[in-house]
Amino acid sequence: MKEYKMRRGETLDDRVPDMESYVEEMFGTITGTEEYKGSDLYVVDEPSNPVFERVVAGAVKYSGKKDKLAVEFTERDPTELGPDELEAAGEAVDAKNTFLLEATGRDAKSRRDSLKRSVEDDAPDY
Repeated sequence: MKEYKMRRGETLDDRVPDMESYVEEMFGTITGTEEYKGSDLYVVDEPSNPVFERVVAGAVKYSGKKDKLAVEFTERDPTELGPDELEAAGEAVDAKNTFLLEATGRDAKSRRDSLKRSVEDDAPDY
């Protein structure tokens, strides 16, 4: 599961007031919920894009901090995909990036840079 921060000065509720509808719009019908760090995330067991096997997404609430977006994309093995499904791979990448950009306000480069900084912050000082 990956967690994403919002852009400075913004909250997840401001960007995505109805997370359930947004997840359904982007990935397909929600089939249930899954608990993660005390928050219920939405599960799509049969996503509309055949490249995805399963999608879990939602807001993780933290006491005294801004909420974060938690997402887990489970993708099928590319060797199992047929020719039509391989064409959907580009759409799957676009769907992930659009979902994350709209929810966090950060593009792929900004998310990568943020992830690098968080890894550097966790590294021990020698």
